[in-house]
Amino acid sequence: MDKSVLRFSHCNKDIFCFFVPEECPECGISFSGRRLEEAPVSIPNPFSNGHKSPCSFLVAPTDENKLSRDFDGGSDLHTGISTSKGVVFNYTKTGVCRDHQGWERCLSIPLVQPDMYNLIDQWDQYLDKFSTAQMWDTVWKSFNEETHNCYNYTLMFINCVSATQGKRALSKDEFTKSFVLPRIKRASKYSTLCREISQNHFYIVDSPLKESGETDGDGKT
Repeated sequence: MDKSVLRFSHCNKDIFCFFVPEECPECGISFSGRRLEEAPVSIPNPFSNGHKSPCSFLVAPTDENKLSRDFDGGSDLHTGISTSKGVVFNYTKTGVCRDHQGWERCLSIPLVQPDMYNLIDQWDQYLDKFSTAQMWDTVWKSFNEETHNCYNYTLMFINCVSATQGKRALSKDEFTKSFVLPRIKRASKYSTLCREISQNHFYIVDSPLKESGETDGDGKT
């Protein structure tokens, strides 16, 4: 379970930590009876439990990289689609798997709005029917790392559902650039923060907002 990352400002520095210390790690001044330049802000955790993220597109490290659980741009990633009950369908070398566990820490992109009741009701049926199609039968067509993989499977399903809603299909580049890359970058930055804090207790950087004289209260990094 990831700890919550906090950010506060002092000495024209942005200081990231798991808890606010009694004194500033930069200048040593005690915070007792003093006000911080900015109140501590919680940095949103980008990771989700895929089994508690219904009707979503999920991204997680491959089995070979699950020990590192990293989104550093160098690790191979695996994708899946969750049912309305949190079972994760994903395409592998052995065909379509239906995972009830193993996706507890992943990136989640919701694909259905909460008020789309008709689609939610049919979601599992769509996914099951799509997954039993001949093209996902390894006897008929083998898994290929480049041309017939987990990403092809998930994106093709998304486009099939979009077609039933009268929406146009998205290319792999479009979907990746608009939805996947921003979340991977956020996750990579968050993982770096956690790693630095775990090793050094704090992660301290110059505050660009203080230098420019601007203010920002949204807590984004």
